[in-house]
Amino acid sequence: MVSIKKDKISGDCLGTGRRKSSVARVRVRPGSGKIVINRKPIEEYFANEQDVAAIRSTLDAVELGDKLDVFVRVSGGGMTGQSGAVRMGLARALTGYDESLHETLRDGNFLTRDSRMKERKKPGLRGARRGVQFSKR
Repeated sequence: MVSIKKDKISGDCLGTGRRKSSVARVRVRPGSGKIVINRKPIEEYFANEQDVAAIRSTLDAVELGDKLDVFVRVSGGGMTGQSGAVRMGLARALTGYDESLHETLRDGNFLTRDSRMKERKKPGLRGARRGVQFSKR
């Protein structure tokens, strides 16, 4: 079960999402439906429509897209990793906002952590698995 986190001063619901090496801190509060990521509108921050759709799908699943304002601080990784982190953080914040949404979000795999990470480089190799090129002479 996800622990419910609320801001003591403003009462905003908080959620933290992670994917690959990205970390997103998400705030949700009642509002008009705007989504701001690192002080930019979502369409300006994420150029790829697939990343925007991944985040909006979380709000669409619980039908709260036009009733909540979402504020996000995200860092680390690339754009796809960041959008995945925002998606998970938003789902956790929504669970804090309304406990009854937990089952819907869990069934839609919004609360599931994607544990795939970059494999570490091994000694004697050029990368995680790629060896050095063989030279006959």
